[in-house]
Amino acid sequence: MLRSSLRKYWYPSLWLVMSTLISPLAKAVPEFYLELRDHLFYPSEITIPANKKVKLIIHNFDTTPEEFDSFELNREKVIFGNSKAYIFVGPLPPGTYHFFGEYNPNTARGAVIVVPQGDAHAD
Repeated sequence: MLRSSLRKYWYPSLWLVMSTLISPLAKAVPEFYLELRDHLFYPSEITIPANKKVKLIIHNFDTTPEEFDSFELNREKVIFGNSKAYIFVGPLPPGTYHFFGEYNPNTARGAVIVVPQGDAHAD
């Protein structure tokens, strides 16, 4: 009897405490936006802060899929037509990290420019 009543009150309380602690952490990751239109990335260069994990949100407005690919960022992700993809990168030291579209490598090109914190702004 005591065990079931503890479970009845303990589990919801634990869930509330955990969600309160985790939700600010999830929102703390800065977001940066890229678009794919006519097999081109817009903007073609994006600036992010050094030594910080960030979330790239890529919206493919084309009807065909594209694969975000970067050897320097060690990332690749297929982004289907008319859909979004989310890619986490970092923390990274300052520098320039190139990316391209695997299916349209001659046109879909860009770079992530990592700068010391305070020099980059989320969109």
